[in-house]
Amino acid sequence: MTDAWQHGLTLGFGGGGLARHAERRGAAEALFRHPQARVLAMWQGRPLVTGPGNAPRLAWHPAAVTLPPDSAGLRLYLGEGSTGPLFGVDISGWMPEGGGAPDPGPGRAGEDRPAPPELASAGARFADLRGLVAKLSPLDGEIAATARGLCEWHRTHGFCATCGARSEPEQGGWQRRCPACGRLHFPRTDPVVIMLVTHGNQLLIGRSPGWPEGFHSLLAGFMEPGETVEAAVRREVAEETGVSTGRVRLLMSQPWPFPASLMIGCIAEATSRDITPDPAELEDALWISREDLLAVFAGNHPQIHTPRSGTIAGHLMNLWLADRLD
Repeated sequence: MTDAWQHGLTLGFGGGGLARHAERRGAAEALFRHPQARVLAMWQGRPLVTGPGNAPRLAWHPAAVTLPPDSAGLRLYLGEGSTGPLFGVDISGWMPEGGGAPDPGPGRAGEDRPAPPELASAGARFADLRGLVAKLSPLDGEIAATARGLCEWHRTHGFCATCGARSEPEQGGWQRRCPACGRLHFPRTDPVVIMLVTHGNQLLIGRSPGWPEGFHSLLAGFMEPGETVEAAVRREVAEETGVSTGRVRLLMSQPWPFPASLMIGCIAEATSRDITPDPAELEDALWISREDLLAVFAGNHPQIHTPRSGTIAGHLMNLWLADRLD
């Protein structure tokens, strides 16, 4: 498997070179008191950003910054920046006048929400991370994805899976300990195969129910216990479309913290063409030619839209169009 940079590509959320320093997580409380420590506010999975809409950057504040009343939540040690320790602070307890911000789902990005007065530097707002995938720098993208992934894990895993008691965060937010039975819990990452399935000059794409009108993407699915990546690709393609596949190759990966996926990008060669979509999984599935896909990317196709830039699905499609998969 190769990295995206070997193809001259930049995938969102990964490869930014974040200095994570796992060995320092046990000293997170002391690091938070470092005079150069900085915090990134997170609200309902959204990072605080500043700057123009086409080139946003993470909005950092001194660790001693005053937070909105009743909002201070978990502190997460993210690693080391050029000037000192970096932390994420979940302030989801704060509620703006417009209310909460539900996850808009695949293919969509929610509207920005203004920052509270305590954090309102010039143009500061909480932005939906999906809409930032191709806009943040590689380092900012990796930091934001890490912070969101940890926030989501703590939000949904507050109780011990062994005895049911409430667990407590430690190690800078990188594990939870059950005070009742001593069980340790660690952030989860769910492996997902996403596959570029080709047959000659055609590519297999599909759309799930509830996606935006016309939005199509590559097939994808969660891996199962005891399964290899290659077997997962063949099973998912067969289950969703009835298409059989032969050779499978791994190409690249991308963290996708919605809520905890690791997208494993693969290429598969189809050995059959007939499509029988599983209606529980897909609303539509079809073969599309290179020529038609070029029209889609140019915005000239009347019916089909594809994933935004910065996503692994969009990158794999672009590599196929450019004949750069080898």
